[in-house]
Amino acid sequence: MTDAERNPDQHPEQGPAAGAPLIDLAAQAREVARLAAGTAEEQLAAPTPCSAFAVRDLLGHLVGLTAAFRDAARKDRGPTTEAPPGAALPELAPGWRAELAGNLDALAAAWRAPAAWEGETQVGGVTLPGAAAGRFALNELVVHGWDLARATGQEYAPDGPSLDVSYALLAATAAGPEGGSPFGAAVPVSEGAPLLDRVVALSGRHPDWTPPRNPRASCP
Repeated sequence: MTDAERNPDQHPEQGPAAGAPLIDLAAQAREVARLAAGTAEEQLAAPTPCSAFAVRDLLGHLVGLTAAFRDAARKDRGPTTEAPPGAALPELAPGWRAELAGNLDALAAAWRAPAAWEGETQVGGVTLPGAAAGRFALNELVVHGWDLARATGQEYAPDGPSLDVSYALLAATAAGPEGGSPFGAAVPVSEGAPLLDRVVALSGRHPDWTPPRNPRASCP
């Protein structure tokens, strides 16, 4: 983990944690819930921009990460927050639709609590500031929402404030001493590209990815 990831307050573009307005995850959580609800059973085996994930794996990953970041907001350390990401392909349980919908609602509610943004917490087996974990949670929803939308052919409409948070987080990480984002090396895009394309590119994905024509992008 880079210094930028551990200490987001060092980067003014991300805003200070102390006394700053809380970041609301509700709009992006609703957008991911809409995409999941619009995913048909026959699409579960389809490829995604993450070359190691089919749609079912991506959805399983979303189920797991929403539980982990929900518990990170609550400072509830345990199995959901201790497991490192990417240890194995996640399994999609039969009741995944209800589970994911419930996790997304609980995630948004948990991060509305001011205490979630204070002190330290744990996620992915890493201890980090709550303010950083909240931004990572939102970024996961933004980036994986794009993955799911592209894989299933759905329109994607992340809200502007969520895109701003993701861009600031990924740009600061890419500019750090280690370079790149937790998702991988940034992909070049043209000057003046839409903000969503720039976020996607900073996350190591190709904004023009469509299945199954372009399997270039991969991500953890």
